[in-house]
Amino acid sequence: MAALYACTKCHQRFPFEALSQGQQLCKECRIAHPVVKCTYCRTEYQQESKTNTICKKCAQNVQLYGTPKPCQYCNIIAAFIGNKCQRCTNSEKKYGPPYSCEQCKQQCAFDRKDDRKKVDGKLLCWLCTLSYKRVLQKTKEQRKHLSSSSRAGHQEKEQYSRLSGGSHYNSQKTLSTSSIQNEIPKKKSKFDSITTNGDSFSPDLALDSPGTDHFVIIAQLKEEVATLKKMLHQKDQMILEKEKKITELKADFQYQESQMRAKMNQMEKTHKEVTEQLQAKNRELLKQAAALSKSKKSEKSGAMTSP
Repeated sequence: MAALYACTKCHQRFPFEALSQGQQLCKECRIAHPVVKCTYCRTEYQQESKTNTICKKCAQNVQLYGTPKPCQYCNIIAAFIGNKCQRCTNSEKKYGPPYSCEQCKQQCAFDRKDDRKKVDGKLLCWLCTLSYKRVLQKTKEQRKHLSSSSRAGHQEKEQYSRLSGGSHYNSQKTLSTSSIQNEIPKKKSKFDSITTNGDSFSPDLALDSPGTDHFVIIAQLKEEVATLKKMLHQKDQMILEKEKKITELKADFQYQESQMRAKMNQMEKTHKEVTEQLQAKNRELLKQAAALSKSKKSEKSGAMTSP
């Protein structure tokens, strides 16, 4: 009896071949919990539910620091603290300032000073490295598929030639030796003409055919299109955030302006009231002064007229 192994998600037991190689998941769990990319840090993780689009680490950072901002180097929306994501911060501390990526041309590739860690001798950023490795993996799988199909076809041809060889020998047994000798140089000359023209068939040539190169180019173009779409989406998100910030600043400016106008109107009204009160008091004092001066004049004239 074959040994059974437990799925890491549902804990049911299955044969070893039925579980995934990396995370040991059964088919139902792989469908229910696919491996997706985090919306923020772009790392792959096991999705718990369809509504969950960010990994656990980013979810914890969102609770602690709020919504992240785009990184000033790689433009990935994962800068929870400051203007740089944690990946670029750690790489900058370890390898120094970033260089231009040879694929996306962004200033986000860190030189590790080791040619063995480069991808085919190219200095690529983290996202472009992952995309390039995926293209290489797809190319290897396509080459394996092509080689297996070409070998199967070659075996079928050999089997067919063996089966048809006996009947062909029996049917051609009555031919004369002269006719056979005449046929041999014809076939040989035909084969020589094929080989001289460079059209001879070989498994290596089938593997290195232009179709394989086309698969590689198409895969690379698809990866570039996907990368550009991601960059465009990130730029759109940045523009939307900036427009939102501008709208908030305009609303704040209008509110402050209205408050300032209301305060100025209140101050002007108060100043006008105080001025009117002072003017009224001044007029009252002038009247009192005039009445006093008049009474003094009358007293002086009465004193002069008395004996």
